[in-house]
Amino acid sequence: MLIDAQGLTVTTEAPEAVETINQFADELLSYGKRVDIILKGWEADPTSPLVNAYVAAFYLSIENMDSLPLATPYLQTAQHEAVRATEREQWTVAAIAAWAAGDFHQALTYHQVLAESYPRDLISAYLAQYHHLFSGDGSKGLLKIVNTIFSANQTNSYVHGMLAFALEQNHQLAAAEAAGRRAVEMNPADPWAHHAVAHVLETLGQPRAGITWLESVADTWERCGIFACHNWWHLALYYLALKDVGRVLELYDQKIWGQAIRDYGHCQVNAISLLLRLELQGADVGDRWEEIGPYLPPQIHNHFLPLTDLHLFYGLARSGQLSQVEEMLNSLERYAANSRYPLQLVWGEVVLPVARGLIAHAEGQWSRTITYLEPIWPQLWRVGGSHAQRQLFHQVYQDAQRRSRSSP
Repeated sequence: MLIDAQGLTVTTEAPEAVETINQFADELLSYGKRVDIILKGWEADPTSPLVNAYVAAFYLSIENMDSLPLATPYLQTAQHEAVRATEREQWTVAAIAAWAAGDFHQALTYHQVLAESYPRDLISAYLAQYHHLFSGDGSKGLLKIVNTIFSANQTNSYVHGMLAFALEQNHQLAAAEAAGRRAVEMNPADPWAHHAVAHVLETLGQPRAGITWLESVADTWERCGIFACHNWWHLALYYLALKDVGRVLELYDQKIWGQAIRDYGHCQVNAISLLLRLELQGADVGDRWEEIGPYLPPQIHNHFLPLTDLHLFYGLARSGQLSQVEEMLNSLERYAANSRYPLQLVWGEVVLPVARGLIAHAEGQWSRTITYLEPIWPQLWRVGGSHAQRQLFHQVYQDAQRRSRSSP
């Protein structure tokens, strides 16, 4: 057994595997381009339970139709080898297995136990925040996990950035901005901290300050992976608030869709969301819906994240792929009917009616949009994502109300 950079034991005799875990942690926390470095760890020790679990997590995070098939053999090896692993590694394997099964509640239970017992395990804390954000488990979980690990990691800039975003999602804006700016003082190239402060300034309705903030750090995003597209998306929202449609379209073409990995759900969400927001402000987006349309059908049976599915429905409908919309609705109905775990109930109870409302809006059926969306507002938080991402659905509803009142 060897020790990693956080002082945690790893079941392996290969120093290269441990070094790869260290690099994997840094790539995750910095939203870097080389998260796939963990595959080098597997080459160094293909029987390490922790390395196999992390490779499975890497593939699951890609969130496309190949994710689970690619992750499964590594997860099976991790489970087989877990009998000789440490307690921390066994819990990590169990958490990632629960993720693969779609049981986010159980995955989060393991990650919380890991945070309490091994607060220096920042990979686990990162995965926990990811699940809290996108599973609809709620903002309190985001803050709970980082509060649990904070005292053991006060010199780590990334943990300050994690704290900043969790505070913002819990409406503690002053504390969130202070934590985010502190993280950037410690590490100017922390895109998650940039993102947290951007959320604060957007919530405060300060688009000019937001533009100044993000443009002052944007040159550090070159080492980022796809998350850079999301920070560019936030910059575009500021320009949209100032009604600078030309600049928004420029950012869309050059940075958001222009630099996207186009078969990746999070990139598609950024693009679809921005095109819809532009149209809600009366802008002409040209043929951009038709351009994005061909990349959406391969995702229609995935159902990894509620927020992603909802955007896909709108993108498919707005790009005129109505048969694909119907196929995705049928697929989602089957998936919702077979949901087995508490957090999976969101698919039938919330995602399906919101999806129908979004489809109705894309087809110009304003009354139907209102009928589907209005009863769901108290439960909308369950689809996950940030406040800024979910705000889009409120804008769609308000647009339908306005158009319905003006219709003859």
